[in-house]
Amino acid sequence: MTADWVVGHEHGQHLLLPKGEVVFENGEIVFVGHGFSGEVARRIDCGAALIGPGFVDLDALSDLDTTVLGFDNQPGWKKGRVWPESYMRAGPREMYTPEQLRWQKRYAFTRLIANGITTALPIASLFYREWGETWDEFEGAAEAAANLGLRVYLGPAYRSGNTYVSDAGEIAFHFDEPRGLAGLAQARQFCETFEGRADGLIRTMLAPDRIETCTAELLSQTAQAVRDLNVPVRLHCCQSAFEYQSVVRMHRRSPPEWLRDLGFLSPRAILPHLTYLSGRNGITHESPDLEILADSGARLAHCPLVMARGGTAIQSFARYRDAGLTIGMGTDTHPPDMIANMQAGLMTARLADGDPGAVSASDLYTAATLGGAQALGRDDLGRLVPGARADITVIGLDNPATGQVIDPVQTILINGSGRDVRTVVIDGRIVMQDGIIPGIDHAEMRADAQKMFDGMVAQYPDRTVHHPPLSEIFPPSYPLRKATV
Repeated sequence: MTADWVVGHEHGQHLLLPKGEVVFENGEIVFVGHGFSGEVARRIDCGAALIGPGFVDLDALSDLDTTVLGFDNQPGWKKGRVWPESYMRAGPREMYTPEQLRWQKRYAFTRLIANGITTALPIASLFYREWGETWDEFEGAAEAAANLGLRVYLGPAYRSGNTYVSDAGEIAFHFDEPRGLAGLAQARQFCETFEGRADGLIRTMLAPDRIETCTAELLSQTAQAVRDLNVPVRLHCCQSAFEYQSVVRMHRRSPPEWLRDLGFLSPRAILPHLTYLSGRNGITHESPDLEILADSGARLAHCPLVMARGGTAIQSFARYRDAGLTIGMGTDTHPPDMIANMQAGLMTARLADGDPGAVSASDLYTAATLGGAQALGRDDLGRLVPGARADITVIGLDNPATGQVIDPVQTILINGSGRDVRTVVIDGRIVMQDGIIPGIDHAEMRADAQKMFDGMVAQYPDRTVHHPPLSEIFPPSYPLRKATV
């Protein structure tokens, strides 16, 4: 493969190769540079484009995105983002059928590929579930990933508890620890069964849902399972002021302190979103949170776009980077546009520090490639170098909307989009070429997803406090004037 620009790798960091070449065979990179002298079976000239390593998404949406429902509809507890007590007492239910849950994984995986993501750790909301994720849907996820050629780390999410809201608007917790431990047992068995399938494309992980919905016993046993299985573990942590303060109230320690004392933190721990740490964002409880996390080797799954939509950002990317914390990226929304995510990350980082020189385009690109690979303990991903897996993303630079090319990485961080991703190679297999994923009708899938989404939204009054009609839960941006006959 040749292009106007190639992102190579040398001495632990990326470098740019004008008019560069990438050669791969049997799923492995064999050459990156200029003037390959060997024979090749096929030549692909990508022209005005950037050939780079595939993006690693540590928090990849794998259901229908419901965060969009809260975009202009706040506060969340009034809009169905927290179960009303009446709904919880009646017994929460699955809002999708088993067939729909499996279909969603396949749909989401096509969107990941279309946006240049070659390695994904799926994430879905448990707000719409009876409790945790199921073996059946993740068996379907493994089948879909193998069929499409996506590299994934899979594991059904589990939890010990959930929040609910009373009619008076007070948020409380309900815990069922045996149910959480049963979820962990299923997740552990899933890891033992599916690790390494599809010639290594299918890997596994443990996924306790959110720190505030997990008991000490569940997290301690999860940490032991991580050590036994040697798999990554992802736990949403320090995501909101409510979560942080709830952990302090229940456990008398900050979330990082509590995880440290439970033996949970390690280089295998991946923590989205780390937005709230001690002494920042109105949190007054003093503790050396950032130092604890950096010293433990835990990794950040940075999701700046979805967090900025809610009005928050880490304080700051430069501070976390300089503390030695490994930063990878997660999209956590639809579309899983990693380019837009990097753009949001760059802007919020500069705003946080009030300094355009604090963080560069290369910092975000590195996080989306090398940072994610490091979070997974993979030195064969996130870089184009001989011996690495042939996971490649081609981003076009010839769209008139892109404008003039300054530097290919800077240019995509200014004017690029996930829609500029042309071709994707995973483990040496071309899984998308010129925007076409074999066997996938994107328009048909979008229409099916909309019908499924509408069916889910129709159930909102039952699971929203005081059960208001949909028109009150999700009012239009402006008054509607419908056509009259």
